[in-house]
Amino acid sequence: MVNIDDAHAEGDAGQGTDGDRRTQLVDAAVDHVAAHGIADLSLRRLGAAIGVSHRMLIHYFGSKEQLLIEIVRTSERRQRDLLSRLRLEPGLSPADVARRLWQQLTDPRLAGQERLFFEVCGQALRGRPEAAPVLEGLVTDWLEPLVAAEVGAGADPAVARNRARLGLATVRGLLLDLLATGDRAGVDAAMEEFLRLFYGSK
Repeated sequence: MVNIDDAHAEGDAGQGTDGDRRTQLVDAAVDHVAAHGIADLSLRRLGAAIGVSHRMLIHYFGSKEQLLIEIVRTSERRQRDLLSRLRLEPGLSPADVARRLWQQLTDPRLAGQERLFFEVCGQALRGRPEAAPVLEGLVTDWLEPLVAAEVGAGADPAVARNRARLGLATVRGLLLDLLATGDRAGVDAAMEEFLRLFYGSK
């Protein structure tokens, strides 16, 4: 485990900027949440797990709530990056790309990330101002890569945006279903039916 406090001290000698260290902290926090979930998560426990003091987390993020928002945003960005990489893999149909992304999103080792996503969104929708920033880009950040995927699959540009939004809503709905019911077989079957209807996939 890297001691990020030590990395911070070394940074004073010219190895990295505050932005670099902040990114390092978020990435470590995302990995920890993905592996261990969010039950009883505190800045002190998280800091101990990733090798940094809770004071350093407060220094960079201000509060636990702001750090959780950054974890959600980083998790979402990683998922979009994965989609972009999958689209570049030769031989994968649009339905295959969607299946591979779905497999990643529903990996049991990442359940903590998805649970945190819905928890923070729920807080924002209940009007908690500290959680409100997570709603920024919640849909719009996904539309560009999803629209590009739809156009690349032959969809008319005029309807690609609607299809992209429908796909995003379906995936998020099934992820919530999975977290609520634990019925992996059921949600996988539902996703296959969606792909059949959406892409004509067998």
